[in-house]
Amino acid sequence: MNLHGIFPTPVGKFTLGRDFTTEESDFIAAQPTHKNMGNTTSNDRYVLRHDTLANLLAFAQTSVDEYVKAVYAPKEAVSLRITQSWLNYTKPGEFHHKHAHPNSFISGVLYFKAARERDKIYFYRDGYQQIKLTTDNWNLYNSESWWFEAATGEMLLFPSSLTHMVETVQGDERISLSFNTFPVGLAGSEESLTALHLRD
Repeated sequence: MNLHGIFPTPVGKFTLGRDFTTEESDFIAAQPTHKNMGNTTSNDRYVLRHDTLANLLAFAQTSVDEYVKAVYAPKEAVSLRITQSWLNYTKPGEFHHKHAHPNSFISGVLYFKAARERDKIYFYRDGYQQIKLTTDNWNLYNSESWWFEAATGEMLLFPSSLTHMVETVQGDERISLSFNTFPVGLAGSEESLTALHLRD
């Protein structure tokens, strides 16, 4: 049998390729926070707008541009701009609740502090299953969830509608920067009566 996967969910992985600078690390450590559901998050919801993180903003934007070109290959002049961005601090014994990101097209998470051997991000397949068979061999077709390792200096991009979570953290604190995006430019086309002009 030849089995073909169609309409996959694209999750992009990118690597920063350098250590975080002292200025970046100090900025992350000094952020005021408040309690979230299971962990804490920064009070600042636009951290990538700070000059201290300008190089990280450039990395995130370049990665988003690459993702859009590879996945969507847009014909019209459209790009994604980063909207909100915030920090997540998850200490041992804490977790990051199951959620998705409304009012966003593609979301990203950049890991400031994560250990590949124990930290993971879990993604979930949503939707009603009319017939559900039991299995003893989980794969990309029948799994209800899938996980990726989380490692310092790595970033994942994924559709904002994709539900995800972090299980209870073991070991050291886990720190990540999350962000959302939204299209700017022309979505659709005038000829097909689907034109949507999205301005910054």
